Amino acid sequence: MSARAIVAVVGRPNVGKSTLFNALAGERVAIVKDTPGVTRDRLYREVSWGKRTFLLCDTGGIEPESKDVIFSQMREQALLAIETADVILFMADLKSGLTDTDLDVADMVRKSGRPCVLAVNKVDDHIRQMPEVYEFYNLGLGEPYPVSAEGKQGIGDLLDAVCELLPEDEAETEEDDIKVAVIGRPNAGKSSVINRLLGEDRLIVSDIAGTTRDAVDTRLSYGGKTYTLIDTAGLRRKNKIKEELERYMILRAVAAIERADVCVLLIDAEEGVTEQDAHIAGIAHERGKGMLIAVNKWDLIEKDNKTVKEYTAKIRQVLSFMPYAEILFTSAKTGQRLKKLYPMIDNIADMRALRIKTGLLNEVLSDAMAMQPPPTDRGRPLKIFYMTQVSVKPPTFVLFVNEKKLMHYSYTRYIENRLRDAFGFSGTPLKFLVRERKEK
Repeated sequence: MSARAIVAVVGRPNVGKSTLFNALAGERVAIVKDTPGVTRDRLYREVSWGKRTFLLCDTGGIEPESKDVIFSQMREQALLAIETADVILFMADLKSGLTDTDLDVADMVRKSGRPCVLAVNKVDDHIRQMPEVYEFYNLGLGEPYPVSAEGKQGIGDLLDAVCELLPEDEAETEEDDIKVAVIGRPNAGKSSVINRLLGEDRLIVSDIAGTTRDAVDTRLSYGGKTYTLIDTAGLRRKNKIKEELERYMILRAVAAIERADVCVLLIDAEEGVTEQDAHIAGIAHERGKGMLIAVNKWDLIEKDNKTVKEYTAKIRQVLSFMPYAEILFTSAKTGQRLKKLYPMIDNIADMRALRIKTGLLNEVLSDAMAMQPPPTDRGRPLKIFYMTQVSVKPPTFVLFVNEKKLMHYSYTRYIENRLRDAFGFSGTPLKFLVRERKEK
């Protein structure tokens, strides 16, 4: 699956960004998938319009308690969103007219050189209000598109304009390369780990211009294999980002994760696993990426013979939705166990691309059903006729059943566990689709 382009909705508070986001990702637009576990505010949706699909990101509007901080906070959040997105959807509000903040943010958008579509919200009467809409040409962002996010008017034209600016669906870079993104919170040691991975005993093959963003990926060889280390510079900004701006760090993670095969989630051993780590890991899980959890700064932890076990249990508890993830305790400072990263990444990439023959799958399924028969609902038993694998990266299976509603989540999880027992699949999520088939 190639990476999705990212469209960020940018603008000052109270112009209706969230309303527009919901309208764009609403019933009139095909929502391919909600992404749970990403942020509490459900800021990301995969949206299809016509033949194009993109990730829509609502950058929200920070509501500062004091007016004094509005410009600094708006600058920080808008800049982060602008740097990460492929297309900017700039939103203004007809009722309040042009403001200094609009001009300030528009200036950043223009300087970034990013393609931009200008939406003017709260336009209920296009014919009567168009002269007021034309005032927004002064932003220097091109033609203003009049919309009513609340009334869902003008949405189609706006989406057409956005889709025209989306980059071409990118071809896979170097098909044999394993694409790796090191992700995580600031100060977890991403720079140090990356620098160690790019150390003197590695051959850097080439720098690749980041496909759809102004980033530089690094190709390197190690142990006879070639890797593309996805540029995650945006994930390791030196300035400490305020809590209100957590979503922008996650937006950076989305951009890196989208293009990766395997994600290395770096956790700071001293701080422990956090809710924000779970947000970032949730994106990788939903996007079907391989996952390796590297606990960094392990040299700083006082240990006894229970430390690893207790720490592992805590990670499993917080990241309970990805019990398949591999865990490695490392130190970028001392180099402890970092050399194990490569064979573990290789194994996860292999597992993510593993294809099992239908005959073998159904043997495992048959044994699983013999050990624990399918559930019954009000006397009606679930029947699973057979299972087949339909794709890889991640491994995706279709279960053919008599009635979909009888296929309880817990039984799907049981079958998943039996498949993992039989074939491994370490480090990769598995996807299951349930299809009804009439009994013969």
